[in-house]
Amino acid sequence: MQVLLAEKYGFCFGVKRAIRITEKIAKSNPRTLTIGPLIHNPLEIQRLQRDFDVHVEEDINRLGESKNVVIRTHGITKQNLIELQQKGVEITDATCPFVTKPQKIVEAMSKEGYHIIIFGDSSHPEVRSVMSYSIEVPIVIGNLEEIKNIKRIPKKIAIVSQTTKQIEKFLEIVQYLIANSLEVRVFNTICNATFENQEATRTLSQKADVMIIVGGKTSSNTKQLFFIAKTHCKDSYLVEDENDIQQQWFADKQICGITAGASTPNWVIKNVESAIRALNS
Repeated sequence: MQVLLAEKYGFCFGVKRAIRITEKIAKSNPRTLTIGPLIHNPLEIQRLQRDFDVHVEEDINRLGESKNVVIRTHGITKQNLIELQQKGVEITDATCPFVTKPQKIVEAMSKEGYHIIIFGDSSHPEVRSVMSYSIEVPIVIGNLEEIKNIKRIPKKIAIVSQTTKQIEKFLEIVQYLIANSLEVRVFNTICNATFENQEATRTLSQKADVMIIVGGKTSSNTKQLFFIAKTHCKDSYLVEDENDIQQQWFADKQICGITAGASTPNWVIKNVESAIRALNS
């Protein structure tokens, strides 16, 4: 069986940046806290805790004695940021610049009177952070059918996307809004790394007969890669590490493709690749 890695996979710029920032802070500040998991990969979160004494705290009112906090890559709500600033702790902002961008767009467009629509998952921390920058409660939709079910579409709209969504789905929604609203301002806030990883996964899954997608089970961009792979290769599997691999997946397979989400560290990917190659030896 041939084992191939996607042309683009794994850590994106924002994740690399956040980990580098957090490690630097933690070296001189024991028990540094991140507000929520820094990234959506439990294995990397465990490594940061083990090697750098970095801990996760979801509640900004439970910081304890910690004087240094790091804001996760997905950002936090505007209200939580203001409350943190009032507590007098040292704040390091590791929000990905690709997330800061829609925050600023939503704040500016909202002030200009546009009703905000966000293509994304309303429960995702990135989307919650972006939502908080709107004056009025924005509309959050997960697919085209949800926007079609809205009885009265606002006449003046600004639309952004969660950074990890598929561009094709975003364009479907944009086209529908343009046809059903008087004014639509469109901001493509899908990150370049997400697009490149998705395209590489689509290309590889079209020639593989088994696909392994490596990443956190709660990672939005990893799940998007899985959905894309599954569309072209029915035998596609999402694993967090090599312990999730099952030998029967590879029976009679000729080409195994491997890709990984943007929050998946290289050491996890290498372990998965090595485990698969060992099955093949």
